[in-house]
Amino acid sequence: MKVYNYDISPETISNITNRVLEKAKEWQNRPLEEIYPIVFIDGLVCKVKEDGEVKNKTVYIMIGINLEGRKDVLGIWILEVETAKFWLNILNELKNRGVRDILIVCSDNLPGIESAVKGAFPKSEIQVCIVHQLRNSLKLVSYKDLKEVSKDLKEIYQAPTEEMALMALDRFEEKWGKRYPYIINSWRNNWESLATFFKYPPEIRRLIYTTNPIESLNSQIRKLNRSRVIFPNDEALFKGVYLAVMEVTEKWTGKIRDWHLILAELAVYFEDRLGGYL
Repeated sequence: MKVYNYDISPETISNITNRVLEKAKEWQNRPLEEIYPIVFIDGLVCKVKEDGEVKNKTVYIMIGINLEGRKDVLGIWILEVETAKFWLNILNELKNRGVRDILIVCSDNLPGIESAVKGAFPKSEIQVCIVHQLRNSLKLVSYKDLKEVSKDLKEIYQAPTEEMALMALDRFEEKWGKRYPYIINSWRNNWESLATFFKYPPEIRRLIYTTNPIESLNSQIRKLNRSRVIFPNDEALFKGVYLAVMEVTEKWTGKIRDWHLILAELAVYFEDRLGGYL
């Protein structure tokens, strides 16, 4: 069933056959590969009717890059509020489906995600999305300062080394600390997870510093919500997103750009964990 070629009402989505729901649940529980070098996590907000009220629900989607450099949507999950327990349940679900290791997890600074990753995959590194960090940093900046603050932040995340990035952050604090202390606090408090990509060469940096690989999928799924659709329940939302994912991923035939270089570099950094798979 095509999703984007037709205008689909919430009622139509709700009445999709049980067979589609069964296929969606079977897909959601399918076995996964043992190792994913990189996993991206992101979410999008949709409106769902529940207990007579319209509530915002976030659909969380996870994309894994496998050893061949191909993207795969690992699953779809719906919840109102992120918690460490929620993320730990999801990550343990991945383990139950066969995942033994994830080298790098890339996500927004989601509540509870870091502790959950460390609980389920203690060796995994975490990279907080720089693009999300920038958006959060700039959302309360005065319009007259926006261009200059953006330029100064760029000097931080585009620095060639972590040491130079920290120097740029110090300069940013000297210049803007009094006016925008929340920006300084956010970057410093999250620095360990923001700075992960500095240790890697450019090919890996370009891939992991943002969750763009999953945001492009989310932008397609948002077309379902283009008319401010209110889904009648979580099941309808799950089915609608599943159908959108199936349509979009049919076109995923290529590999990640420069994957042969990325995998070779990852094999050096994670020799002890990738050795048995290459």
